[in-house]
Amino acid sequence: MARIAVIGAGMGAMAAAARLAVAGHRVVVYERGPAHGGGVGLFERDGFRFDTGPGLLRLPAVYRDLFMKTGKESLEQTVQLTQVDPAARHLFADGTEVLLPNASRAGVLQALDGAFGAGAGERWSDLVNRAREVWDATRRPLLEEPLRTDWRVLGGDPYPAAPPERRGWFGGLFARGGGRPQLPTLAEVARRELGDPRAAALLESHALAHGMDPRTAPASATVLPYVEQTFGTWYVGGGMRALADALYERCGKRKVEFRFEAEVTGIVEKDGRAAGVELADGTVAEADAVVAGIDPALLPALLGGQEPWREGEDVTPGPGPVSGPPGRLTVFLALRGGRPEGAVHRTVVHTPDRDAELTAVFSAGQGGGGLRTSCPRPTVTVLRPDDPATRPDDGHEAVTLSAVVAPHGPVDWTGGKAAEESADRLVTAAEAAIPELRDRILWREVRTPRDTASDTGVAGGGVPGPALAGAEGRCLRPANLTRLPGLYLAGGWSHPGGGLAHAGMSGALVAGLIVEGQDWRGSQ
Repeated sequence: MARIAVIGAGMGAMAAAARLAVAGHRVVVYERGPAHGGGVGLFERDGFRFDTGPGLLRLPAVYRDLFMKTGKESLEQTVQLTQVDPAARHLFADGTEVLLPNASRAGVLQALDGAFGAGAGERWSDLVNRAREVWDATRRPLLEEPLRTDWRVLGGDPYPAAPPERRGWFGGLFARGGGRPQLPTLAEVARRELGDPRAAALLESHALAHGMDPRTAPASATVLPYVEQTFGTWYVGGGMRALADALYERCGKRKVEFRFEAEVTGIVEKDGRAAGVELADGTVAEADAVVAGIDPALLPALLGGQEPWREGEDVTPGPGPVSGPPGRLTVFLALRGGRPEGAVHRTVVHTPDRDAELTAVFSAGQGGGGLRTSCPRPTVTVLRPDDPATRPDDGHEAVTLSAVVAPHGPVDWTGGKAAEESADRLVTAAEAAIPELRDRILWREVRTPRDTASDTGVAGGGVPGPALAGAEGRCLRPANLTRLPGLYLAGGWSHPGGGLAHAGMSGALVAGLIVEGQDWRGSQ
C-alpha cells in the first residue's frame, strides 16, 4: 500500500483519489480552502441555489465509469441525472430562433432547415460527419491515454478535407512565406462550409463557450458540437455541485482522508523522487507519490523554482500554464414569479457584433479594453433549470447568466463599477430570452474572474478548455507525468484539459499511471 498525497480537492483530484483508494493505497487530500469541489462551487442565499462553475454535464459516461469502478452504487443511484431537451435554444440579433433537440441528429437537421432555410441542415450534417472523423482519430490519444512524449504529432489537425465542390478554398490556404498548405481555423470552416452567418455563429459559439477564439482555434474544434449532439447534454438534480458532493462522499466511503484549510507550500524531494508535501504550518507529510490537482503554473514555487516538465521537453505543450485563458462573468438572479411551463433550460443569446466581442475577450490589454468598454452586447448563456432544489418555492425562479470575458489582469475586475456595468449588459441581452426580466429581479449576485481566482488560486481566474489536436499543439495541456518521478498532474489544467468530463478523465489517467506504472498507455 503506497501513501499518496493529493494537492487540491477539485474534480480531477478527487477522481484520482477515489480510484487510487480502491486500488489499495492510502490517500490524503490537502485542500487550501474550506471545502471540496474546486471550480464546481455553490452560492446559496434566501433559499436560492446556484452553481458557481459549470451548469451542465456532457459525456456522463466518464462519471458512470468512475462510480462503477469505485463502489456498488452507480452514478444514477447516487445523483439524479436528466437529459436536457431541447439541448439549447439559440436567439440571433435578427430575431431568428432555433431549438436544437438533445442527441437527435435528424432533429437538429430539421431544426436548422426550419430556422435558416432549406439545405442548412444538410450542410451542418456534412460538417458534423467530418467532426466525427476527428473524434474517431483523436479520442484515444487525447482522452484515453496519457499525453505521449512525441506530443507534437498531435499538432496536425485531423479535420478532413472539404468535399470536392468546396475543396478549392482549402488548397488556397498557404502558410506565410512558404508553400505548405495551412489548415483552416474553425472560423474559416464555419464561413466556408456553412455559408449562413447565423449557422457560422452557432458553430463558433461552441468554441467561445470553452474559452477559445474561433478565429485561431483549429478546425478540430468541430468536435465540440459533435460531442454535444451525439452524446447529449445532462443536468444533475440540485446542480453540478451535487455531483461534486457525490464524488466527495464516494471518496469518504473509500477511506480517502481530507484535510481542509491545509495549504501546501512545498513538494518534498528525496532520492530524486517526490516524497511528500510541506504544509504552511511547517509540518511535512511523507508520501510515496504526489498528485497535484492544481494549476501547473503554481508548481515551480512548490519545487524550489524548478519547472515540472519532463526532461527533454524543450517546449511545454499547449499554450502553457502561465498563459491565461478567458474567464467567466456570471450573474445569479433571484426572480419573483414561477418558472413558466415549457421554459427552455439553456438559451444562448448571440451577440450582434461577434468581431467586437472576440476583440474584447481575446485582445484585452492590447487595445481591446475588455467587455466593459468594447462589447455592449456579449453572447450570453441563460440557464433556467426546472429544479425545485434551486429555488425557495414554485413562486420564484433561479436564473444564471454567464458570458466569456477577458481574465483578471488584462481587465481590472476589482472595481465594483466594472462588474456592475458588465452585469447590466448581460441582463439587457438576457431580456431577449426572458421578457420583462428586470421587473422580476429580487436581487442579483455578480461573480467575476477575480472571484474565480480567489476561489481556485488560478491567476486571472481563467477557465481551461478541453485539449484539441491541431494548432501545432497550442490546444494541448501539460502531461500527467512530470520530470520528477512520483509527481503527477491531474485536473483541468493538465492533460486532457478542462471541463467536468475531461477532469474526470485526468483522474483516471493519473490513477492508471500510478497503479500500472509510467509505461501504462491508457484504457483498453
